[in-house]
Amino acid sequence: MSPTPARPDAPVGVHELLRGNATARRRKQERRRRERGRAPRRGVFGTIVQVIGELLLTAGVIVLLFVAWELWWTNISANNAQAEAVHTFSARLQGPVTPPANPQKDFGKPAVLAAQPAEGEVFGVVYIPRFGPDYSRPLVQGTTPAQLDTLGLGHYDGTALPGAIGNFAVAGHRQTHGAVLDAIDTLVPGDRIYVQTRDGYYTYVFRNLQIVLPDRRDVLDPVPTEPHATPTQRLLTMTSCNPRFGSSERIIAYSVMESWQPAGAGPPAAIANQVAVNRPAAAAERG
Repeated sequence: MSPTPARPDAPVGVHELLRGNATARRRKQERRRRERGRAPRRGVFGTIVQVIGELLLTAGVIVLLFVAWELWWTNISANNAQAEAVHTFSARLQGPVTPPANPQKDFGKPAVLAAQPAEGEVFGVVYIPRFGPDYSRPLVQGTTPAQLDTLGLGHYDGTALPGAIGNFAVAGHRQTHGAVLDAIDTLVPGDRIYVQTRDGYYTYVFRNLQIVLPDRRDVLDPVPTEPHATPTQRLLTMTSCNPRFGSSERIIAYSVMESWQPAGAGPPAAIANQVAVNRPAAAAERG
């Protein structure tokens, strides 16, 4: 045992140890009470600030989840729906899926649908090699969220149909719901845009881009931005939001029809592989 200070040769007794422990505990409790007395007390204002901070944190998490849903999940869901729509439409088509060995250059006046399709009807497929060799999206009648949020490229009611003189105008999302026109700003003059219907294939050549405000409906006129002009060309106008992650403007891509070929002549060589992918039954017969 350790000696006490008063008597170096005397051992410490049990009672002394107990008194020492009790004194230490009292000192520790007094120190805690003093520290609690010095700690600032949170008033009503502090509580309100804390609650607001927690609410803002929760709101931030919800916003992040919503952004992830918009930029990720809606694309996955729409891509699946669009791929199914393309295959369903292509399965009903006639004609070969291989280009002709000696392609004919002039098939005369292009065939045009007799009337606009019903709202929500898929009546074509659009191929844009600039957006990737496997890019093919359904062409659906209408531009409401019911069409654009699911099937991608919507045809504006009242505008021309593929192959007709005038302005064949379509719209598509840029960053959500399949992002069908995400790369619209990468188009360069001379790029081909192919439109396939039950009648055949229409080849449009990209001409230029234009940035306008959302209320510029004149880009849909038969002669874009010239409401009183008489159309003489077969045009294709594609519209989407601008900038890429915003919607304060609209980006417009103008193209002019270069040629057409009936379904019986087979597809243009540039899109033949993807046409075959979209219609596997015909591709199997070809093989």
